Amino acid sequence: MTPTTVLTIAGSDSGGGAGIQADLKVFAALGAYGTSVLTAVTAQNTRGVDAVLPLPPRTVTEQLDSVLGDFRVRAVKTGMLGNPAVADVVADAARAGRLPHLVVDPVLVATSGHRLGVVEAVERLLPYAEVATPNCAEAAALTGRPVTTVEEMVAAAEALVAGGPAHVVVTGGDLDVAGESVDVLAGGGSTTLLRAPLVRTRHSHGTGCSFSAAIAVRLAAGDPVPAAVAAAKEYVTRALTGARDWELGAGRGPLDHFGWS
Repeated sequence: MTPTTVLTIAGSDSGGGAGIQADLKVFAALGAYGTSVLTAVTAQNTRGVDAVLPLPPRTVTEQLDSVLGDFRVRAVKTGMLGNPAVADVVADAARAGRLPHLVVDPVLVATSGHRLGVVEAVERLLPYAEVATPNCAEAAALTGRPVTTVEEMVAAAEALVAGGPAHVVVTGGDLDVAGESVDVLAGGGSTTLLRAPLVRTRHSHGTGCSFSAAIAVRLAAGDPVPAAVAAAKEYVTRALTGARDWELGAGRGPLDHFGWS
């Protein structure tokens, strides 16, 4: 049976834990065929980002045209866009209806703290998103208000939905809410809290990338947004748990995407 094709538009992570590399691992782990469009090349590992080289917008356009001109892409996720010019290229494709089931992971800052994107770039794409998946820091940057509690996560998710995306998931993996990881899903006229046991591990690099990639796979398979988000949260919880005791790198290590542990 021919696998479903999913596309990631993001930066390359030379350490393999996040970005394009993580997205393609998630696609494969969940049974989808992954295609990719690079927006930037980074020099990074588990300890941090050492350098970022954005690709020219024309190169991004040429990659998009090559992939979309040949493959029947069923869902798309974006990660690091890098700058507004690249975001405009992606937004133009979305506006033309070429990016079905668009999931926008508004990558603004890497786990290490290195700035990877700008708010203006993300804002260009949000109106076309079926699902946007900011973490608390990204939601704060996009709304201009603090996001440090579940109540503030709810307010941010609802504010962002009012501004464009059909659904917003504010992820709270960095918050410890009585031993739970709580995400907030807003959209479709309702707001829901998604809870899972908090996995305490230094292997959390690429969590946001993996979560949004998993949502895209489930949307491509025909799941409604709430079911896709719930399945993605379950997948990421398993991947975090599997890598909990790994010793890969000296900093924030990668997830167990394939269930090796």
